[in-house]
Amino acid sequence: MDTTTLMIAVGTGFLVLMGVVGLVAYQVLNRGVADDRLSIYAGSGAQQSSQKSAQVIESFETAVSKSKQGGRYARDLARADLKLRVVEFIGIKIAAALLGAVFAAYLGRGYPTYIPITALVGAAIFFFLPDMYVSQKASARIKSFNNQLGDTITMMANSLRGGYSFLQTLQMVAQEAPQPVADEFRRVVNEVGLGRSTEEALGNLMRRVPSDDLDLLITAVNIQHEVGGNLAQILDKIAHTIRERVRIKGEINTLTAQGRISGYVITGLPLALGGYITLVNPDYMAPMFEFGFPPQAWCCLPVTSLFMIVIGYIAIMKIVDIEV
Repeated sequence: MDTTTLMIAVGTGFLVLMGVVGLVAYQVLNRGVADDRLSIYAGSGAQQSSQKSAQVIESFETAVSKSKQGGRYARDLARADLKLRVVEFIGIKIAAALLGAVFAAYLGRGYPTYIPITALVGAAIFFFLPDMYVSQKASARIKSFNNQLGDTITMMANSLRGGYSFLQTLQMVAQEAPQPVADEFRRVVNEVGLGRSTEEALGNLMRRVPSDDLDLLITAVNIQHEVGGNLAQILDKIAHTIRERVRIKGEINTLTAQGRISGYVITGLPLALGGYITLVNPDYMAPMFEFGFPPQAWCCLPVTSLFMIVIGYIAIMKIVDIEV
């Protein structure tokens, strides 16, 4: 058995093992309701076993969530509105790292000496792919929230003019507004119903949806609760400001679309082409990765080209990133 086949077999075994562990963990995490129902007929033994398993899992989840990195994961998952626990997300990251190691080892099959290094690099890259997905999903959700916020504030102002209280206005927004605004304001109403003050519930909303426009709304509401005033009129002015800001951002995105697409193409094309050639004909790319002493001229190309690609991408993104 050659080195490539061995690496593929080991990687496949790891993936199968992780799949089995994930399946078992999923069953354990989700069998609480079934055990509660079965305990009615089976007695207290099944219920006690379920409670012990749930306590162990909850303790582990709490310990991970209280760490600094675990708290960051929990915050990002909440912003992206992904129904995952921190432990489940970490398991996905580990599985992605194993998949990346196997894929990188297969790409590096032309240079058996460097297979451990390529596997390690692939694992490191794939380990952060779930974070990139969560970040992208959270950014898209926040952008959608900001685009809907102007019309939502106008709805709130009209509701206040109609005689509704502020809490009734929030309930109406939770029922009538589109997603994700309705979901976030529903959480605010639920927190107030559970005993939190309106200021605390709005502060939690601000942590879930970090937005300058939402910060303007929450500040206006808190000031009005302290000193009084015509909140409906204030909300009308805020809604007009937010709609104009959204309109200007849309125009800027249209004008800078060509630059952003150029940055994506210029960055992705060399990497995709190099990966394809390595996958199809690894011997052709082998001289670029034959490191030795003294180093050959070909060895400088991967590092130099990758450095220049990253610098070019950062420069293009800085040019097209216009603050409003």
